[in-house]
Amino acid sequence: MSHIPRLLVVDDDPEICSALARGLGLHGYAVETCNRADLALERLTGQRFDAAVIDVMLGADSGIELVRSARAAGAQLPVVMLSALSEVEQRAAGLAAGADDYVVKPFAFDELVARLQVQQHRAAAIRPEPARLSAADHSLSTRARSLQLTDREFALLALLATHAGTPLSRGEIFDRLWAGDSRSENVVDVYIGYLRRKLKPSADFGFDIITLRQQGFCLEGTPPIR
Repeated sequence: MSHIPRLLVVDDDPEICSALARGLGLHGYAVETCNRADLALERLTGQRFDAAVIDVMLGADSGIELVRSARAAGAQLPVVMLSALSEVEQRAAGLAAGADDYVVKPFAFDELVARLQVQQHRAAAIRPEPARLSAADHSLSTRARSLQLTDREFALLALLATHAGTPLSRGEIFDRLWAGDSRSENVVDVYIGYLRRKLKPSADFGFDIITLRQQGFCLEGTPPIR
């Protein structure tokens, strides 16, 4: 039996939730809805969903803050944000909070579904094989879990680890992890920043990300992964 993707839709308007549930359901999703940010956070961090669609405006709450809190709590599922606000600053804020994509209202269901599918496929593709994540006498996957990395952060760390000691340019990293994405290469800098902040407090983790001018980013302090 084929897997039916489970989707959480978060919007403070019950009618919009209902319309999204109907439309996405016709495209093969098992859709659950939620109208409150606090309840949505509990479900995103306590249940298993294949993806989430979250509106930027959730009444008195913020969908952007919801995404940020969910990522901080370890939620790794693909997230697509919806908003009537199309300004670059709004889109950048949503992506910086941890969203994978941003769709401006009004939109066609076919576009939303296509973007969801792209993010689901990418999330599945970037999960590294556990057998490839052994570095010397430590397991990168075991150590990384203590940092509560998202799938994308973990994929970036694994990519750098497989090339430890060799710098990777921003373009090379972007092509490996964000190929076909609508975002610019600056997303690499954003995620490098996320990783550095999570690595810094963990002195026993044993390595750091350095920037080599005109060369790119390099992981130092760990043997390369073979």
